Amino acid sequence: MPHTVLILEPAAAFEAADGASLLEAAQDAGVVMQSSCRNGTCRTCMRKLASGTVKYRIPWPGLTLDERGDGWVLPCVAEPTSDVVLAEAAQKAWWDG
Repeated sequence: MPHTVLILEPAAAFEAADGASLLEAAQDAGVVMQSSCRNGTCRTCMRKLASGTVKYRIPWPGLTLDERGDGWVLPCVAEPTSDVVLAEAAQKAWWDG
C-alpha cells in the first residue's frame, strides 16, 4: 500500500510505494532532494520528520540518538510506514542560495 509523502520545503507531494525509500520515491516522482552516498552515512539528505513514521533499511543510520529523538531522518534509507510530512532539510542546497 503506497503512502503519501508531503515535503514542506520546497513544496512537493508524491506517493511512495512499498519498499521504496523516501529518496527513491521522490526521485521517481521527479522531485529533487539532496543526496550523496545513498547508504545512510553522509547525512546530505537529512530532513526533519514533521509527522508520520518510517523504518530503516539498515540497523543504525548515521544519526545520533539526540537527532533521532528530535525527529531527524535520512530519506535515502528510510521507508515510510505511514503517510509522511518532511519539513526542512538539515543543510541548505547550493541551488537554494
